[in-house]
Formats: sequence, C-alpha cells, structure tokens
Amino acid sequence: MYPTLMLRMQPTRSLGMQPTRPLFRPMPKEEHSAHTISQRLRTLKKIPPELMPLGVVLGVAIGFAIYSLGNKLVTDKTLRLHKTNRSENFK
Repeated sequence: MYPTLMLRMQPTRSLGMQPTRPLFRPMPKEEHSAHTISQRLRTLKKIPPELMPLGVVLGVAIGFAIYSLGNKLVTDKTLRLHKTNRSENFK
C-alpha cells in the first residue's frame, strides 16, 4: 500500500528572517491636534442623535453617584476615615 498524495511530505520554505514591507502611506494625523474648543465642540455634531438621551441619563446617574458618595462621607459619623490608635482601644 502506497501513501496517498495528502500524506506525502511537502517541501516548505525556509523560516529565515524577511524584511518588513515599507509603509504605503504616511501615518494619519491626529484629528484634534491644535484645535480650538469651538472646533472640538463642532465634532459633537458627528454623534448620532439616538445616543444623546443615553448620554443625558449617564450624566445624571454619574452626578447622583458623586453626590451620594460625598453626602455619605460628610454626614456619616460612624464611618471610620482614619486609623484608630491601638493603645486607646486597650485602656
């Protein structure tokens, strides 16, 4: 029985180092390099209008989270903000 064509060893290319291909085009410039604030605000027009309500909801949620955390840190008297001195605990 002879080996089939699929099982025969195929010659392979050498695995030597090969030079990289040169870049075909230059690196693209950054979109916001040296833009003014008004030019950056104009890019908001590129945001799809369907995402605006989502941004508003996320902004309100993040604002409320910051308020809640700040309120908790300021008003909670049982919250331990500093290390307790061990010598005071054993008196």
